[in-house]
Amino acid sequence: MKIDTRPRHRNSPRPAEKSAAGFLQWLRGRNCAVNNHDCKWGIEAAHVDHGGDKGMGSKASDRFAIPLCGWHHDKQHVWGRKTFELRTGVDMLGLAAAYWKAWPGRAKWEATHGLTTFEDYTGSRS
Repeated sequence: MKIDTRPRHRNSPRPAEKSAAGFLQWLRGRNCAVNNHDCKWGIEAAHVDHGGDKGMGSKASDRFAIPLCGWHHDKQHVWGRKTFELRTGVDMLGLAAAYWKAWPGRAKWEATHGLTTFEDYTGSRS
């Protein structure tokens, strides 16, 4: 029996319609969404995995991201979504929609990728 020893490509890049590098960079310039005195380690763009377009072998779109300091980003993963939202009072999906709407580069990105509303991405109407 032959064993394939080549390294696996575990973290493939997001496809173009899910990538918005400019948005992530813009998010890193914002304050932590939790906005309290526990913030540590600089701001990161934290993806909201329950945004609607993540699946098996598929990453969440960059538009489903919020700014979190490194400490709160870590807690988001350790605690899980529901506990994180309860402990911090942050509605991650609602906040992701608000940041996406506020991003100055959104109109150009949406025109290039053919999507116009946040609901187009989630499949829901709020």
